[in-house]
Amino acid sequence: MPRRRRPARPGALADLAPKRILAQIVVLQLLYYAVAAALILFTTLVAGRDVTADSLLSWRTVRSDVTTGWMLGLCWMMDSMICVIFLLLFIARSKLVPDFAITIHVINLVVTTFYTKELPTQVFWWGLQFCSAALMIFLGVWACQWRELKPISFGGKSNKSASTADPAAVEEGAGFAREGRGAGHDGAGAYEMADMSER
Repeated sequence: MPRRRRPARPGALADLAPKRILAQIVVLQLLYYAVAAALILFTTLVAGRDVTADSLLSWRTVRSDVTTGWMLGLCWMMDSMICVIFLLLFIARSKLVPDFAITIHVINLVVTTFYTKELPTQVFWWGLQFCSAALMIFLGVWACQWRELKPISFGGKSNKSASTADPAAVEEGAGFAREGRGAGHDGAGAYEMADMSER
């Protein structure tokens, strides 16, 4: 007798849909390059240097022996920090953050290699990629876990407002448990419970 498969939890198929994952990767990668381009364009213009595609797509410009290389490295690290916001908005699940963060950097490696027609050989560039990925994973997981553990509000009164309220009003609300009547916390007004022993 074949063993019955356990049904997938609600939403699992939607989360793992290939089209959805591919769309998320494309959107995150485009945002990753858009933010990097904005940061590099701004710093390059402020420094009074020529704006070229090499600053964004070439690994040869990211060097540790020139000031421009360190400036570009700082831009890429800031890019990783900003992209944490996009991970929080589009992914929102802490266990998926490492996969997407690493995918972004692997695609960046492929794009850089195709653009320069050579595999990166700068040690500084590789170190920057590892630091950037680690920063994105750490901050992304922390942000998503913070969001996942955040208390969910269903429209009721918070504990803070209840603790600062009039003690007599709190006592009246507590009377619901003892006397069977009280004020509705959902804003629907007063209500009264019927006594089941009368039936």
